[in-house]
Amino acid sequence: MNENTLRTLNYFEIQKNVASCARSYLGKRHAHNMKPMNDVHWIQTRLEETAEAALMLRYGASIPIPSLDGMETIMDLLGTGYLFSERDFSHLAQFLRSCAQLMKYMEGKSEIAPTVSRYAASMMLMESLLSEIERSIHNGRIQDLASKELTRIRKKMMVNEERMKRKLDSLLGKHRSIMQENVISQRHGRTVLPIKKEFRKLVKGSVLDESGSGQTVYIEPVELMSLHSELAALQGDESREEMKILGELTTLTESYSREIALNTETVGILDFLLAKAKYAVTMDGRVVQVNAEGRVQLQRAHHPLMGESMVPLDFTIGTNYRSLIITGPNTGGKTIALKTLGLLTLMMQSGLLVPVGEGGTMSVYSEIAVDIGDGQSMEQALSTFSAHIRNMIGILEQANSSTLVLIDEMASGTDPGEGVGLSIAMLEELHRRGATVVATTHFGEIKHFAAATPGFENARMEFDTVTLQPLYRLRIGEAGQSYAYAIALKLGMAQHIIDRSKSISDLGIQQSNSSTEKWITELEEDHHITSQSEQKPYKSSLSQSTEKHPVGDIAKPIVLTNTSSQAESALKSKKPKESEATVKANVFHKGDRVYIGYLDQTGTVCDVEDARGNIGVILRGRKIKIHKKRLTLHIAADQLYPDNYDLDIVFESKVNRKKRKLMGRKHVEGLQIELPPEQQ
Repeated sequence: MNENTLRTLNYFEIQKNVASCARSYLGKRHAHNMKPMNDVHWIQTRLEETAEAALMLRYGASIPIPSLDGMETIMDLLGTGYLFSERDFSHLAQFLRSCAQLMKYMEGKSEIAPTVSRYAASMMLMESLLSEIERSIHNGRIQDLASKELTRIRKKMMVNEERMKRKLDSLLGKHRSIMQENVISQRHGRTVLPIKKEFRKLVKGSVLDESGSGQTVYIEPVELMSLHSELAALQGDESREEMKILGELTTLTESYSREIALNTETVGILDFLLAKAKYAVTMDGRVVQVNAEGRVQLQRAHHPLMGESMVPLDFTIGTNYRSLIITGPNTGGKTIALKTLGLLTLMMQSGLLVPVGEGGTMSVYSEIAVDIGDGQSMEQALSTFSAHIRNMIGILEQANSSTLVLIDEMASGTDPGEGVGLSIAMLEELHRRGATVVATTHFGEIKHFAAATPGFENARMEFDTVTLQPLYRLRIGEAGQSYAYAIALKLGMAQHIIDRSKSISDLGIQQSNSSTEKWITELEEDHHITSQSEQKPYKSSLSQSTEKHPVGDIAKPIVLTNTSSQAESALKSKKPKESEATVKANVFHKGDRVYIGYLDQTGTVCDVEDARGNIGVILRGRKIKIHKKRLTLHIAADQLYPDNYDLDIVFESKVNRKKRKLMGRKHVEGLQIELPPEQQ
């Protein structure tokens, strides 16, 4: 997978969370190296074994996984000629004992956890190696019985130490009166007596040290010199014998290199498996059915890094459509929906259980391509639009039937008309290649395109219009609104600006521009912005501006709805008569056959123009709302149908027509007319 995709979808955070659940260095290493897989069978196997381990943990099982303390050094140095120390063998013995304990524990769990038990069953006991280490080393020290020679040497050392003790007791009694203190000291590994400086000649021996004040000298009595020399020789013999024993143990250990490596790696895999299971338990993860056909069906899905604070997501794609266009207000959860789908897919392909409801289905993709975030970069001189285009070029280069494409805020960062055109063209190309696409947008043209094109579907994030709060619920099959006016008003935008915005959108750019001067004048009068003398030059300059540019630049940045070729020609027109003719030409009647230019398709008018200038059109069996300026009359209704023809025959089902006639005659309890969501 592309590293940018992993970073954008927060996959590295998941790696860290899994690693924190591991106990051993190998388990943590496996977690940090975890990557999404592409083989469906292999992924399903990994999911099921993780679910098996999670089930054990949910039932309270405490699996005794070895910690592998000290084993990293042993595995790195094994076979290199390095002589292992007593500490190393203590770690190895503890590891071998833990392996035996794990094997015994999992043997009793073979019926409820057959897959996890097979890992433990593949490990080796190595009883002879453990027995030899325990015979030779205890508590980090080589034992006397490790060899006969070492036993003999240490017995001699004990005898030497006993003789030295008796000799010291005798010397203490003899020289107690001339000693600075009645203690025995050590200097350079040899036993000395602290004698007062003025009596140094009374004690035969070698001065090895003196105090800082010079009042005390430390003398090794001549009676102890021979015992010290004998002890030093015995200590040398002991050290050589211990090195010999450690060498023999190292050689024996190296003969078990393959078995030790197998056990170590198996423990690492088991620890990683249990870390995945522990993480699954913390977020209530479940196993899903995996396919390679692009089918996804999830109920109550959560983003794993948001937990229960997120409203559960219900998501479906890949059966009747492979491209989903999500609309809705800002902060309504569109981007979270994209990231949730992307991250859960990465987790599933990594063998991790995902926080979804029972019975989920997910698809495996060879690549997940994302365009989320504005991507601005001062260092690389990238604007928002440039970054989006660069991302989309990269996506188009790799997109195929095994690609999941996630795009946030299509058509943003540039001229709306051109941005919409580019977006629709890219969606068409991705659909042609068979890619699975989930995109978010605010533009109605893209919603209309999705409603009219086979293989595409609309969805919306629900919004409470009463409280003006997003509900964060995804509803598939319906296009949404941005609720820009409601949100702007809630955030404190002035009511007169909201009203003016609505009038601009309702009237369209042709009519709104003619009223711009009047609106500005009314604002000046209402708010007393300037004096009467100051208003006249302003109005004059405004009049001169509109004489040069009849449609004016004032409305251009506000009105973003008119992107068709008809609107552009109307915008450039300088003759009022032509504008009036255009308005008259845009009057449509129920039953008219109309052409939608930006979709390159024809439809039938089913609802006449509303207050906002939108007209209901039946397109490929679905009803959508399109602004009248997007439509061109193709065939008038009076040319298609005879006089007084009942158009309900065209737009309503036979069952609903019968119900409507019955309702017109009398009241029938429980009788109701059911309409599809897009016609409600």
